[in-house]
Amino acid sequence: MRLDEPPLKEDHVASEQLSPTGLVDRRRFLGGAAVAAAAAVAWRPSLSSAQTGLLAGDDNPFTLGVGSGDPLPTAVVLWTRLAPDPLNGGGMPNTDVSVAWVIARDEGLSDVVTSGTATAPAAFAHSVHVDATGLEPDTWYWYQFSADGFDSPVGRTRTAPAPGSSPSSLRFGFASCQNYGSGYFTAHANLANEDLDVCFHLGDYIYEGAGGGVRSVPGGEATTLAGYRNRYALYRSDPNLRAVHQRFPWMVTWDDHEVENNYAGDISEDGITGAAFLTRRAEAYQAWWEHQAVRMPPPVAADLPIYRNFTWGSLASLFMLDTRQYRSDQACGGATLSPLCAEALDPARTMLGAAQEQWIANGVTSSGARWNVIAQAVVMAYTPLVGQFNLDQWDGYPAARDRMLELFGRPEVRNPLVLTGDIHASGAGRLLADFDNPDTSAVVGHELVGTSISSTFPDGLDDLFNQVTSGLPWADYANASERGYVTVELTEEVGTANWRVVDTTTAETSGVRTDFTWEIPVDDPGGAPSTGSTAPVAATPRFTG
Repeated sequence: MRLDEPPLKEDHVASEQLSPTGLVDRRRFLGGAAVAAAAAVAWRPSLSSAQTGLLAGDDNPFTLGVGSGDPLPTAVVLWTRLAPDPLNGGGMPNTDVSVAWVIARDEGLSDVVTSGTATAPAAFAHSVHVDATGLEPDTWYWYQFSADGFDSPVGRTRTAPAPGSSPSSLRFGFASCQNYGSGYFTAHANLANEDLDVCFHLGDYIYEGAGGGVRSVPGGEATTLAGYRNRYALYRSDPNLRAVHQRFPWMVTWDDHEVENNYAGDISEDGITGAAFLTRRAEAYQAWWEHQAVRMPPPVAADLPIYRNFTWGSLASLFMLDTRQYRSDQACGGATLSPLCAEALDPARTMLGAAQEQWIANGVTSSGARWNVIAQAVVMAYTPLVGQFNLDQWDGYPAARDRMLELFGRPEVRNPLVLTGDIHASGAGRLLADFDNPDTSAVVGHELVGTSISSTFPDGLDDLFNQVTSGLPWADYANASERGYVTVELTEEVGTANWRVVDTTTAETSGVRTDFTWEIPVDDPGGAPSTGSTAPVAATPRFTG
C-alpha cells in the first residue's frame, strides 16, 4: 500500500464486507475514497489561499496521514504534517506553508460545517494543529486537509457530549509501547476496527534506541530534534498506526522512550548532565508535540505541561497524567529491579510533582462524575516480584502512591479507574488503601494494565511474571506473553474491560481475540472477573453521526 493511500475506509454502511483479518476490503475502500475525493470538489474554492506553489512535483506531502485529538463538546484538534520525504527531514522548503482544512457531517465532505486555512510552520516540521471550534456536542465528523492541489486522507473524529448531559456509555481503547523494530503493528490494525468513541495512548509512542529485530530502524539512537523527527516519521508512516489515528480522536500522554529510557525529570539514565540533557529533552518534547493532535502550545525550552482533563457528560471525567517530567530520580541506585531501600521510602519523593498532585486532587474531588478515569504510564498497584520491585513504577515512590490511594478513597471520588501501560504485560487488579493487609483493606479503585502493541517482555520471564502477579491477592489477571490493547465500555451501572490480544506481531496481518473480560459494577469494591473466550471476536463498528 502506498503511503498516500488512506489505509482504512471510513464508512457507515452496515453491510460493509470485512476481510478475514478484519480490515476493509481494498477494492471497496478505493471506491469509497474515489467518492470522497470527488465530493471534496465542493469545498475546493475555499482553498485558493492554500495554493502557494511551494510543493512542486508529484510528491504527496500527506505521507504521515491525519489525526485528531483532545475532543471537547464543541471543539476538536485536527492534525497533519507535510512531509513528502518523511524519513529524511520531511523534504519541505524552509518556509511556512498554508494548508486548507474542512470539517463535514459526512465522509464525502458534501455537508460542510466549517473550513479554514492554517499555517504549517517550518519551525515545527510543517506540522498543523487546528483547534476546530463551533461544533455540535456528541457528534461524529469527517475532515480533510489540502495544500497545493494535494489532498490528505479523509479522517473521522467526534466531539464529547455536552456538559451536564447523561450519555448512555463511553467506549474507549487504550494502547502503549509500540516498538517499531520489535514487530508489526497488527494490534493497531485490529484496534482500528473496534467500535469506540476515543482512544488513549499511554506512552512509549516511539523508541529512541537504535536497532531493529522484526523490522529495521534506520538512523541509530535518536538524540537530536532531527533524529526524533525522523523517528516519529518512521512510526507515523506505518499504515496501521495511520489507520487508528484516522478513525478515532486520541488523547495521548508520554512515558520515557519519547526521550530516553528511564529518565526521571531532568536526570538522564545515561549520565548526560545538566544543560546537555535538558537540550535533548527539549528537542524530544518538541518532536512529540509536532506529531500529536494535542491542545497545547508548543514547548518552551525543556518544559511542556501536558497533564490535562476532559469530560464525557456526567458519565466520566478523564484525566491525563504526566508521570515522567516532574518525578524524583529512581531510588536505591537506579536499578530497575531492586529491594526497597530507605531512600525509596522518603515521603518527599514524588511521581507527579507538587503542582500536578494538587491538580489531580482538585480534579477528582470536584468532578461529580460517575467514573473518574486516570490515564497514566506506569503500574500503580503494589507489585512485588520475589522480593524485588520495579523502582521505575509507583513501587519506587510508595509515599506518592499512598497520597494517591488516600485521594481515591475519599467519599466524593467515585469509581477511580486507572489506565496503565509501560510494562509490556496485561493485568487487572484492585487498588487497596492498605496493601499490607489485603484481607481487611478497603478497595479504593481499579487498575487496568494494557500490554504492548509490539514491544516484547524479557525472554523467559513472562511465565514467572504471570505466576507471581496472578497470585497477588488484589490481582485478577496477568498475561505477559501476548501483545495487544484494551477496550473499555463505561455505563451508569458497570464498566467492562476486554483485553484483546493478537496472534502475532512477526507477520504483517493477524487475528485478534479477547483473552480476558473484567466487569466492575459502579460503587462496588470488588469487580467480577471472567475468563475471556479464546475464539476470535469480530468488532462491529457503530456510527452515531
